[in-house]
Amino acid sequence: MDRLAGQIGGASPHGRLHPMVEPFDQRQIDVGQGHVIHVEQSGNPDGVPVIVLHGGPGGGCSPYMRRFFDPSHYRAVLFDQRGCGRSRPHAEVEGNTTRHLIDDIEMIRRDLGIDRAILFGGSWGATLAVAYAEAHPEAVLALALRGVFLGRRSELDWFYGGGVARFFPDRWAEFQAPIPESERHDMIGAYHRRLFGGDRGQEIRYALPWLIWENALAGLEISGPGHAPPDYARAFARLENHYFAHDCFLEEGQLLRDRHRIEHLPAVIVQGRYDMVCPPQTAWELADGWDRAELRLVPASGHALSEPRIAAELVRAMDGFRDAARDGRAY
Repeated sequence: MDRLAGQIGGASPHGRLHPMVEPFDQRQIDVGQGHVIHVEQSGNPDGVPVIVLHGGPGGGCSPYMRRFFDPSHYRAVLFDQRGCGRSRPHAEVEGNTTRHLIDDIEMIRRDLGIDRAILFGGSWGATLAVAYAEAHPEAVLALALRGVFLGRRSELDWFYGGGVARFFPDRWAEFQAPIPESERHDMIGAYHRRLFGGDRGQEIRYALPWLIWENALAGLEISGPGHAPPDYARAFARLENHYFAHDCFLEEGQLLRDRHRIEHLPAVIVQGRYDMVCPPQTAWELADGWDRAELRLVPASGHALSEPRIAAELVRAMDGFRDAARDGRAY
């Protein structure tokens, strides 16, 4: 890549999260195929629009995500993607593909009267941001990405095929434990059969280890296995597994292949140096040769949005876009 920020220092006052604000608008939008998605807006109703794309798939949005945007400058649009959060029906995978989600973003943009927006997404949210931008580059101002995932088989094999297990054999053993040895050569497929077996109790039982495996590796400092409400775990595991079992409904290498469609757009890519869920190689490949992309490798940090250095760098990225706009500079 042509611009590489390299190692980023610790958090500065300019990287502090903005104050919590309440939404000035909340609505339910019928997007078709039986899905109704929850959308909220916060900040300045006349500000620069930012569309926030959560991870997972199936993670849903949280109030914490509002704090990355100066509420005097930005109009932050958060929505729960199909099947998760406050969108309905919960944990539903029918009519739920990447193409559907791209169309949902376009419907939200038009419904809210937004001409162009900054896209802000991490992990699966970064996947979706790049996919939407490549489909609708005319509707995008800039991209702020974190923990880049591009939906390729090599990335899925890293996390579900034993790659990262070399660093976390204990956690990997816990993830494999519910699955018979004869099926462990395909962990996504093995969990898929159990997450979609039609027995809600069984689906919840297998959703929890699926969720715990990812959560345990998301932060640099590994803590206990953690717990989650059963309904949240079931939606998260079913949606994520559904997408991964179908290669994220993308052609292999599609997002890198079509990057030329967005290379005129500015992007800041924030990547934890020790991200074990989405290793830095993918962010490097996305930024390499993209003149207007700046890759910021953050030391002593992993994958999670909540990690202090990651959060601070994302705030600095959004404040940087704000300052450029206020100074009359192009994004």
